Amino acid sequence: MTDPSSHARSFGSAAERYDRYRPSYAPEAVVWAVGERPVRVVDLGAGTGILSRLLHRLGHEVVAVEPDDLMREHLLQASPGVMAYAGSAERIPLPDGSVDAVVAGQAYHWFDPARAHPEIARVLRPGGVLAALWNDADLGTPWTVRFVEIIDGGGEAAGDRPRSDFGPLFGPVEAAGFPHDLWLTPDDLVALATTRSPYLVGTEHQRAELIGAVRELLTSPELAGRTRFPMPHLTRVHRAARLA
Repeated sequence: MTDPSSHARSFGSAAERYDRYRPSYAPEAVVWAVGERPVRVVDLGAGTGILSRLLHRLGHEVVAVEPDDLMREHLLQASPGVMAYAGSAERIPLPDGSVDAVVAGQAYHWFDPARAHPEIARVLRPGGVLAALWNDADLGTPWTVRFVEIIDGGGEAAGDRPRSDFGPLFGPVEAAGFPHDLWLTPDDLVALATTRSPYLVGTEHQRAELIGAVRELLTSPELAGRTRFPMPHLTRVHRAARLA
């Protein structure tokens, strides 16, 4: 079985592709997660800054924390106005009670909850919010079902996210979903598949099989002959407030 940590560390080698082809988040989801009033937000596992930039555009002061040097370097180049530090959910390089919200976009499932939850609570002010967000393919069409099967074995489908438990330092977890579309060309869909960890950690043979399956999907009746098409997504949010 593949070590999950090797998957978590696999994205830096594809930082440019990741930033170009991974979808952003539904803005309504971010507003629901942290509110409309500008606040100081930590983006944990910030990657190349996709969520950080959206938070910044919505008026928030954003501090990105990312352990991978290559991802963080790309974040800094692509995200003017966003501060970025080396660190992780288990070791956040910020003082106690210094932020209003902590978010994790497409990253929370990599955290060690026993260590991360107390550390997140440490940097949050009482009443501050922890929100985990995921962009998942919406399985409302057969072709997205097949795409998820190809790239993840069905592992990141909308609706497959169990309700998070943020531990005794946080209040009840609320959950909501926000639909949005990612518009793609056929080449974009192939490139998107190369940003997923099964491709990044796969052997040359496994990579070729995965890409071949995506190209075959593009010949399906739903996609054949289309030069551009929407891929339905759902931004799922789990949020809870830090207890006083």
